Amino acid sequence: MAGTTPPAQAQQSSCSKPKQHQQEMKPRKSINLLRGWPSTSLLPAEGLRAASQTALSDPAVFDLGLQYGPDHGYQPLREELGRWLGRFYHPHIRDDGEGGNGGVDADRIAITGGASQSIACILQSFTDPSYTRAVWMVAPCYFLACPIFADAGFERRLRAVPEDEEGIDLGFLEDGLRKMAAAESDEGDGESAGGQGKGEGEGEDQEKGQRRRYKDPGPHRKIYRHVIYCVPSFSNPSGKTMSLRRRQGLVRLAREHDALVICDDVYDMLQWPVSAACPSSPSPSTPSPSSSPSSSTTATPDVNSLTTALLPRLADLDIPLGRSPHDPSGQHFGHTVSNGSFSKLVAPGVRTGWTYSTPAFATGISQTGSTRSGGAPSQLTATILCEILCGGAVERHVVEVLRPAYQRRHKVLMDASERVLTPLGVRVREGSLCGRGDVFGGFFVWMSFPSEDSSTSSSETMDMDRKTENGKERTHWPSAKAVADRCSSDEDLMIGWGGLFEVHGDEAAVRFERDVRLCFAYEDEAHLVEGVERLGRVIGRMLEEGPGGWEGTEKGKGQGDVAQIK
Repeated sequence: MAGTTPPAQAQQSSCSKPKQHQQEMKPRKSINLLRGWPSTSLLPAEGLRAASQTALSDPAVFDLGLQYGPDHGYQPLREELGRWLGRFYHPHIRDDGEGGNGGVDADRIAITGGASQSIACILQSFTDPSYTRAVWMVAPCYFLACPIFADAGFERRLRAVPEDEEGIDLGFLEDGLRKMAAAESDEGDGESAGGQGKGEGEGEDQEKGQRRRYKDPGPHRKIYRHVIYCVPSFSNPSGKTMSLRRRQGLVRLAREHDALVICDDVYDMLQWPVSAACPSSPSPSTPSPSSSPSSSTTATPDVNSLTTALLPRLADLDIPLGRSPHDPSGQHFGHTVSNGSFSKLVAPGVRTGWTYSTPAFATGISQTGSTRSGGAPSQLTATILCEILCGGAVERHVVEVLRPAYQRRHKVLMDASERVLTPLGVRVREGSLCGRGDVFGGFFVWMSFPSEDSSTSSSETMDMDRKTENGKERTHWPSAKAVADRCSSDEDLMIGWGGLFEVHGDEAAVRFERDVRLCFAYEDEAHLVEGVERLGRVIGRMLEEGPGGWEGTEKGKGQGDVAQIK
């Protein structure tokens, strides 16, 4: 092709350049604080290889693993999960009076294809867009859940519920539920339990005022009137943890209004103290950068002192209460389901998770059409995961590798943020657990910019564009989206801007135009520090420029970048 340098010549030309010039031309490392993935250095490839070899060497295991699985999932994994979850949540599990043995019954567990896939199955089996009134999502929300609800027929019925320091705003939610019930009453829209068999109003004899339901739940399922979606512990994206009294209140509201609370409990085991010194030696294959503020700290066993859950799951609060008036006769489906996953504890690629619920609900989700046809998903992977779970390798990986690594990375990010961002006026959330500011967990830190026109006392901003109001100096602040765009274009840095985490279709209800989410799980410690420094440089430049330099330059919502965000 004309004008194309032959490869050999190009290589020679490149090699002949002065070394200094080559270094200057070297592209900057792209840093992604938006992507909510675990670092590849923390994935237990060797453990999975050994477990795979063991599982595929034993006919008693691989005969089951290579066939269609039972609807509930691989039974040995269900039993081992019951024991493991029972140990972690045991302070909060009570007998439900129905023969449960302290919460370790395998009958309460169904194996799924991961937390996202199980939400889809739950919606297929327990909701009906013609009967289920709305999906209420705590905002800011895990926004990639929105398309799952939209695919199930709820695109125009997603409702945002704000949160405060204790988590979900129950007053806001209760007011919304009651207003919706009153509107139904005014319309003559009769309500009854979403029970077995044909929904009321089926056929030509439908009574006036009864809402038609198009799904037949059959004998093993029911249709709920509302769905509430939340991440109760170490939430994605805000990092907050719902307080005990809010959990209790949410269960009460769900039982009163025939709502199913879908709880993504995927971060519960990733918890650590933030007040203790961090372990100094990083996990294998993760270098300890000299620039890391945590590299000189001394080791402490405190990171492993949090061996059990500090708060009960919502399912642990709901199940012991027994049947509600909305349960079909003789059955107990409950009003909560705990959605678990190995993605955060082992690796996302295993695509295996579980639900924890009443036995009736577990049976119901196992009767989803795709599951009955193909058997429980991830059957082969389930046999491999069972091998490493039975041997204690998963628990050791969480305790000895993941918690210390994430504790260090969180501290590195927080120290860098305090040094670089706090002086600029950025507010960084400290602790995660209400009433326990010394405990954090999960993958994310939530930060807030000052309001659009905010006072500033930083000497570094004395020559920034200002206005005076009541004698106070005011600084113009850009939106989070404008900052994210400039981070991408100027510094090759990806961050999560607040608008991403607004509930789709109900964005105006709860806005996050001045908030950002940073993930500390994916990048190594040195790049976390560099990423915060790049963010600080962008904010500093934009404040110096004033609104004339960035107003009206936002590049839209940016949903095309979804592959970078998960």
